[in-house]
Amino acid sequence: MQADAAAPRENIARVADYLSRRVIGQTVLIDRMLMALLCGGHLLVEGAPGLAKTRAIKELAKSIEGDFHRIQFTPDLLPSDVTGSEIYRPEDGSFRFQPGPIFHNVILADEVNRAPAKVQSALLEAMAEHQVSVGRETFRLPNLFLVMATQNPIEQEGTYPLPEAQLDRFLLHVKVGYPSQADEHAILALVRRETIVAGQQGTEGGADPEQRAPARLNEHEIFAARSELLRMHLAAPVENYLVQLVLATRNPAPYDPEIEGWLEYGASPRGTIAIDHLSRARAWLAGRDYVTPDDVRNVANDALRHRLILSFEAEADGVTADRIVDRLLQRVPAP
Repeated sequence: MQADAAAPRENIARVADYLSRRVIGQTVLIDRMLMALLCGGHLLVEGAPGLAKTRAIKELAKSIEGDFHRIQFTPDLLPSDVTGSEIYRPEDGSFRFQPGPIFHNVILADEVNRAPAKVQSALLEAMAEHQVSVGRETFRLPNLFLVMATQNPIEQEGTYPLPEAQLDRFLLHVKVGYPSQADEHAILALVRRETIVAGQQGTEGGADPEQRAPARLNEHEIFAARSELLRMHLAAPVENYLVQLVLATRNPAPYDPEIEGWLEYGASPRGTIAIDHLSRARAWLAGRDYVTPDDVRNVANDALRHRLILSFEAEADGVTADRIVDRLLQRVPAP
């Protein structure tokens, strides 16, 4: 397995290194984007404006042999603006389907919580079913299909929060924060360098060799990596640990009676599948062919925070899903 996986692993490692130079201070976001790509899932990213969310997904798209499209979600957006619609052809009196922006390989659904429920449902149906139905016809989406949806946690007026059942469709819910002081200086240096290079390109056709993108990943490499993930060794005690962790969100009393009053509903089986796939992806990116309990702990919050429905008492007391997951990670015994 090691020899077969070497080429895609090395190429994806080069992409990770490139992204770390182009998107500074967001290591977790870069890791999670690569995990979603390897797992064939989608991610919801939450963070304040200006934290390089759009830049990150655009740079990832540049590293893949595929096309990218950004959809700005607004209150007046229609489902057909996302999926496409049938166009009437007067020359022969027929209708022809005009594909919408969802028919691209990498999609940025920007501020997804600003669009009405019908538009959100159209997007999430495409994510879950990998297809779009218009009238009596069904159209398949590209084999390589990744959606990164963003939402702004600051401005909630005029937004349409995603229902819990639809949030469950996302493999990951990632929260991004502000960069460190050192990263802030590095961001300033990067912006200055980009500005200088842009001016040189206008006169001399120059380019910054340090920022040059690596060879683009093709579908074969990505799907080969996905196959490798499923063949990785997951020991029975580690698998039992991740299952017990999810079961503890449904029946936390044996581990911590206080948590029982904080939860209305625990994670669905999608949560178990998400932790399994993400743990494998983290191990694969680290160059291992086996999953450890640390891999499970590392991805647990991002895989579960959007799958837990908190009680009114928990919300009133300011208890968050992250606090619950952290408490369970302390209580559920690891192998």
